[in-house]
Amino acid sequence: MATHKERAAVEGDTTPGDKPQATTTTGDTPAVALDDVLAARKLLADVVRPTPLAWSRPLSEQLGGEVWFKCENVQRAGSFKIRGAYVRIHNLSPQERARGVVAASAGNHAQGVALAATLHGIESTVFMPEGAPLPKVAATESYGARVRFAGTTVDEALIAARAFAQDTGAALIHPFDHPDVIAGQGTVALEILEQCPQVKTVVAATGGGGLLAGIATTLHAMRPDVRVVGVQAAAAAAYPGSLLAGSPTPITSMTTMADGIAVGCPGQLPFGIIRRLGTEIVTVSEESISQALLLLLERNKLVVEPAGAVGVATLLEAAQEVASGQLGSGEPRFEPPVVAVLSGGNVDPLLLLRLIRHGLAAAGRFLSLRLRLTDRPGALAQLLAELAAVDANVVDVEHGRTSAGLGIAEVEVAVTLETRGPDHAEAVVERLSAAGYAPTVQ
Repeated sequence: MATHKERAAVEGDTTPGDKPQATTTTGDTPAVALDDVLAARKLLADVVRPTPLAWSRPLSEQLGGEVWFKCENVQRAGSFKIRGAYVRIHNLSPQERARGVVAASAGNHAQGVALAATLHGIESTVFMPEGAPLPKVAATESYGARVRFAGTTVDEALIAARAFAQDTGAALIHPFDHPDVIAGQGTVALEILEQCPQVKTVVAATGGGGLLAGIATTLHAMRPDVRVVGVQAAAAAAYPGSLLAGSPTPITSMTTMADGIAVGCPGQLPFGIIRRLGTEIVTVSEESISQALLLLLERNKLVVEPAGAVGVATLLEAAQEVASGQLGSGEPRFEPPVVAVLSGGNVDPLLLLRLIRHGLAAAGRFLSLRLRLTDRPGALAQLLAELAAVDANVVDVEHGRTSAGLGIAEVEVAVTLETRGPDHAEAVVERLSAAGYAPTVQ
């Protein structure tokens, strides 16, 4: 079940500009026009590859209609970010290009800026948070950028990037808060309309809001009947509170595996667009994100980073609501056909291993138990025989005698099991309980 849903107030309509790269204004809030997105598409024609749509059989069956994945995880530089970064850098003046560019990013925007700058033959510097995944750092450097580290979040790295821009004259390529960036990201929606013209719902990851604002702008102008939903990790969701407050409002803490959308405050420009167009924001749990990663890997053979999987996570939560009877099949939470944007695939292989394990546990396919045995020969073998009898595969066993709460003739065993799912896990616990073991699920 989604932990939060906030529908933005509708304040007006987007008015297409009179010429490419123009922006329009509603009140004090600038808006990106459809003409901006169409002009961006022309610029990107020989730069980005139109990414494929992948059909999801399990989600289509569970939600009662077609579900497709827009695979930006296989885009150049591993995410949609090259679209906006290239348009922004292309539109710099010759004087600005001569001074180089600077950006701040946890990884995807960094790679997009580095590649776009190299394609334009200009220097780039990227500030990344301390602890940024090493593969993303290496990839950014391989595209030609100089990497520097600052702070522990993207917001802190952005402060350092702004200071660098002031000191050197380098042009700051903001990850989401610029019309050119938003227009570039909006080209994703143009491809969706061509590949799935019957689409009714588009779901996209949301951090600062550039991708969502670009998609919402494009679909509002071309297909206002299409529902657009932005998804944030519940543990790093700045948009719900900001929409309630009526202006971008920072959150005080973030703890999520979806580092690519862990942005502490919405961008002023995308926030204005999202709020004005009435674009919805929902949030998802860490468990749902990990289950989404597992589904993508197992069923669609797609490697996706946590931030890129949040759209799939919210569809999984909707499917679980249908399965549990909370939502009837006649009232779909997301009207099909649904397209979920897989925004990026840049994930550290070591992190991916941990995420897969977390996803298996969240899906009920890993079961961790702790129980006590009598300290005598054959007691552990007897426990393992009980587990074998119920077809539970042992992944790991820890056997200890030194816990303070143990009796003199007791040992404590922690066992991790591979099961076929929640029902099988429940059967394992029932079998051990019936055998007198009193297991505690961890």
